[in-house]
Amino acid sequence: MSDAGPSAPSGYSRFAVGEATVVARHDAVNGVGEALKETRTLHCWAATVPGAKAFQGRATAWGTTLPRGGPAVVVRHARHGGLFAAFTGDRFLWPGRAPWELEASERLRAAGVPTPAVVAYVLYPAGPGFCRCDVATARLPEGGDLPQVWSEVPDADRDGIITAVASLVRALGAVGAQHEDLNAKNVYLAREGRGWRAFALDVDRVRFLPSGDTRATALNLARLLRSLRKSRERLGLVIGDEHLAALERRSLGAPGAG
Repeated sequence: MSDAGPSAPSGYSRFAVGEATVVARHDAVNGVGEALKETRTLHCWAATVPGAKAFQGRATAWGTTLPRGGPAVVVRHARHGGLFAAFTGDRFLWPGRAPWELEASERLRAAGVPTPAVVAYVLYPAGPGFCRCDVATARLPEGGDLPQVWSEVPDADRDGIITAVASLVRALGAVGAQHEDLNAKNVYLAREGRGWRAFALDVDRVRFLPSGDTRATALNLARLLRSLRKSRERLGLVIGDEHLAALERRSLGAPGAG
């Protein structure tokens, strides 16, 4: 299985470690190879590194630094979401969504959309025609997902958060990128000067609309607003209708819209 499948784009190498197929950025090749010699999967390796930071999402991701002088990364194990997650679990049709996540990430970052670089992914055979996958993305500056940061900061900071998130929604829309899973936990916030910067996570669920199709901003905004409203019920997120209205105005209007 590892002899078939994705090729490595410019700046990346493709190689095998046992039955696993790896596509890694050149500065991460040695580190990923070393990690896979120590444990059976990259995610298992990251979970055992002393001091690794746990990030809670659909499943736990681990923030650490690749060995042999490699970059700082967050390693997650890919899983399905939605209605059929209990049946499909972590098995994907070969080669899964990771090759597209790498392509989408590079395309978004080249257009100025804040999203972490894909440093490497590893595919593991999981039966005829199927695979499991780990993805390592570049570690972002210290911060957290939107619900976490919103709940921790004082009221005075929340207007800046709305501005940053609206800027992300506009940036995605400007390149026609519809993020089909732009939920609240897939928006990451980090301090930038006196304000905030918002990043889009899990861009394997991004699709690029045809040239001239202007629906991306509205679709992304609707998905995010729906998630924030659900977060009030499920997570007890204290975000008012006035905050959601401001996010909508700023996402659909000019950068300085109030």
